Amino acid sequence: MKKIVGLVCLLVIIALAGCSKEPTPQDRFADYIALWNNQKFAKMYDYLSNDAKETISKKDFTSRYQKIYDDLQISDLKINFKKPKDDKQGDEEQAQYSFTAKMNSIAGPIEFTHKATLQQEERDKKKNWYVDWSSEYIFPELKEGDTIGISTVAPTRGEILDRDGNGLAVNGQVYEVGVVAGDIDQSVLEPLASLLKMTPEQINKALGASWVKPGLFVPLKKVSMDDQERIAQLIALEPVQTRKVGARIYPYGPAAAQLVGYVGSITADELEKRKDKGYTSQDVIGKRGLEQVLDEQLKGETGVTIVIKKKNKASGDVTLAEKPVVNGKNITLTIDADVQSGIFAEFGGEAGTAAALNPTTGETLALVSSPSFDPNLATLGFSADEWKALQDDPLKPLTTRFKQGYAPGSVMKPLTAAVGLTTGKISPDEAVPIIGKQWQKDKSWGGYFVTRVHAGTDPVNLEKAFVFSDNIYFAQAALKIGKDPFVDGLKKFGFDEELDYPFPLEKSVTGTLANDIALADSGYGQGEIQMSIVHLMSTYTPFVNGGNMIKPILLADEKQSQVWKEAVVSSEHAALIAADLRKVVGDASGTAHAAEIADYPLAGKTGTAEIKQKQGETGTENGWFIAYNPDSPNLMVAMMIENVQGRGGSSVPVKLVKNIFIKNK
Repeated sequence: MKKIVGLVCLLVIIALAGCSKEPTPQDRFADYIALWNNQKFAKMYDYLSNDAKETISKKDFTSRYQKIYDDLQISDLKINFKKPKDDKQGDEEQAQYSFTAKMNSIAGPIEFTHKATLQQEERDKKKNWYVDWSSEYIFPELKEGDTIGISTVAPTRGEILDRDGNGLAVNGQVYEVGVVAGDIDQSVLEPLASLLKMTPEQINKALGASWVKPGLFVPLKKVSMDDQERIAQLIALEPVQTRKVGARIYPYGPAAAQLVGYVGSITADELEKRKDKGYTSQDVIGKRGLEQVLDEQLKGETGVTIVIKKKNKASGDVTLAEKPVVNGKNITLTIDADVQSGIFAEFGGEAGTAAALNPTTGETLALVSSPSFDPNLATLGFSADEWKALQDDPLKPLTTRFKQGYAPGSVMKPLTAAVGLTTGKISPDEAVPIIGKQWQKDKSWGGYFVTRVHAGTDPVNLEKAFVFSDNIYFAQAALKIGKDPFVDGLKKFGFDEELDYPFPLEKSVTGTLANDIALADSGYGQGEIQMSIVHLMSTYTPFVNGGNMIKPILLADEKQSQVWKEAVVSSEHAALIAADLRKVVGDASGTAHAAEIADYPLAGKTGTAEIKQKQGETGTENGWFIAYNPDSPNLMVAMMIENVQGRGGSSVPVKLVKNIFIKNK
């Protein structure tokens, strides 16, 4: 028993001896390194020696590290310390260890090796090891009294060009208008505010900024160099001055505004979302259109240099990290600026959208939305009144119509025909007996009828259905096809599928087709069918390419003539529909006969989409026309004009599209 008690006592003594073992310098430094890697700066301070603490307070130590790491955007911090296997430094009052530091910064990677000194100190009657810290632990070149500086070189923003190199968004110059700080006579303030489209309060606020001192130039507004009359009036006012500064210029103005967009100063929210992508608070950023969609390619990369500015100027600054400036990429589009501006001019302020495509290559030649706005004014800064006028305009000039989905109306009918022919539910020579102007499947439809414009008593075959744009024929065709085969057929044309296209477009959809009425209406482009104008043009390319559907492209470096959907309709059926589309224009009874041009044949389809909640209501109408030259298919134009009710329906875009072909043939 005595032996057992003695053994227990011995074990207790050994355990107590182990617990009282003094910490080793390498273990203490390893703990310090762990805190450093986790950027626990306040806790790191507790490991500092008394000598180090005399040189810097805990608050200053913590804030200095935090500020440097924040300003330099330090990430991926890795401090490594390899513990020595045979370390006898614990027997001394000082110990030294090498460590390596690796990190990424706003200017690229930073790496260094440094030697740390620890010294043993007694605190609260206990000995321990503490880091003899100095500013050189942050960066070895950073001595006491030195500071860290960051210099940047802004990249040149890439330009957006059309297929022939014409600038759609280019880097140019504008006048920056300002005043020399000092006493401004009230008689000058009012006319100055009026000319700059500012309020006197806004001018006074700019002049009252903390940095402003008498005699300094205070910028107020940027004005286009084309606005010579206003510039002359401004510089006639004392003490107004102007200077030329770089700015984004949009040579085609409103004609391409929705497509190209514009740039503006980055906001705090935008910066927060892009803080890991090299953006700074001084950057401009795309606000709309391709300027926004392609911003990262256009922006380039800011050149950044981090230097340690020596207290002793004779020593010279030390470069800590450097990232060279990378200018933005120029982007060339397939757009033809002349076609773009010509189509926009045809609108004459009408609300609607249009697009042009080469149906054999898929090149997008124009994307137009009307009415529009001047992107040059937008990037220089709208006044509050100008912005409110745009927002309140009932024609919605800020809406990008070519990206949206619309009910296509009768321009949908060739697709219904293609599905019907493919499924065998339509025979082109079959004469369908349709009598009167209205039709319903049976009495279960209640008061709902499908209505056609051209009422007659003769049976209607596919050709006549196209020429007269017979809603009843295509409604019946959709019902013969059936819901599921109809939807499957449209999916082969890219419905309910995202289109791989640089400019984000709304997906074309078939809707739920919840009942026979919805299915019948969809057969002639009403119901819940929605299409973007770009997708609409793509669905017509099989009638030019033997049944293959061509992928629309917008960037000049994209491969041309890509087949997006192969053999969506047989070559035989594609030729049949194409011939009928030619008759829609060429036949004297055709709904698009007004588009007939001597010695320049057009094939196409008209459409009038009713926008209303239910039958019996008076709604609005959108007029459609899509056309191309079957003998020389290098230009296809689709156009939609809003609110054509009571003024000719689809005849409105028919006349405008005809003008476009006349000017481009």
